[in-house]
Amino acid sequence: MELPRLNVPAGQPSLGHCFGCGEDNPIGLHLRPAYDGEEVTATFTPGVDHQGWHSVTHGGIVYSILDEITAYTVLCAGYSFGVTAKSTIRFKKVSPTDARLTARARALKVTSRLIQTHGQLELDDGSVVAEVESLFIPGERFRRAFLWDMDGVIVDSAAPHYQSWREAFSARGADFTEEQFRFFFGTRDDYIIERILGVRPASEVQAITEEKERRYRDLIRGGVRVFPGVVPLLKAMKKSGFRIALGTSAPMENVEAVASQLHLHDYLDAVVCGADVRQSKPDPEIYLLAAARLGAAPADCIVFGDSPHGVEAARRGGMKCVAITNSHAPDALIAATRVVDSLEEIDLVQLIRWI
Repeated sequence: MELPRLNVPAGQPSLGHCFGCGEDNPIGLHLRPAYDGEEVTATFTPGVDHQGWHSVTHGGIVYSILDEITAYTVLCAGYSFGVTAKSTIRFKKVSPTDARLTARARALKVTSRLIQTHGQLELDDGSVVAEVESLFIPGERFRRAFLWDMDGVIVDSAAPHYQSWREAFSARGADFTEEQFRFFFGTRDDYIIERILGVRPASEVQAITEEKERRYRDLIRGGVRVFPGVVPLLKAMKKSGFRIALGTSAPMENVEAVASQLHLHDYLDAVVCGADVRQSKPDPEIYLLAAARLGAAPADCIVFGDSPHGVEAARRGGMKCVAITNSHAPDALIAATRVVDSLEEIDLVQLIRWI
């Protein structure tokens, strides 16, 4: 089979009018697939317009749902699209209209030439309406890469950071308000010190930095708090073969203190920390270096951030950005490509569709 040429005009979403999942198709099924790292799922309640015999869902609709969901396993395996090469469906039970259906699909075997999938459609009582076995010819692999900030995105570290900064500045006769902390959160230590204490000798800046960060690591020892939704999303990205980097202004000692507790290195292909760059966010240097270490073009990168500085750094670097309101209100993150309240709200399928 010859793969189709997919020439999508710039700025026009390729999935917008898909019959199965397109948001802009007025007669489509409007499926919302989700991926948990193991299987793709979606629900659909057929109506009178989807019937064949009276009050019975048309078999073509049943197959369309299953074909759509199994096709998404190809995307979640890290391929930009797939073409159905062979499909066998077994109808097992009548599907009444107005009865909710749950579709489930997973990839059984993935190679660069063929992807074998299984899908099934169930009623709410768990009975199976139909099963499908399909083979897909995958297209090109996604070039996409994901760049993660650490503090405020992966770990809920604001409180220990604020406490350690307050202690360091108080010892030098300077106040450090919560408003100041939130403004500077996510930038490099030397950048913060200069703006609170003024220009100081490099040796003093280094001493303050080491004192502050030692205190921070003491505060988080054995008690790192990871934000909801982070680990499942990292697992799904890694399993699907996407490239993942950490781009954080924190020193490497902090990265290791967090990574050792959360096993972050199981997911990461590259790490860039504050010592690796000359400029602090909102300069894009940290994300551009992370992209380079992954071998990814900036336009193919999606940054996960929580601060206006991080959002601006992604924008200046020519990258898309998902901002999470863990540290700042939504209106402060408006320049991001997407703003969410929690990473529990999104999964890999949504990232594939959104950006």
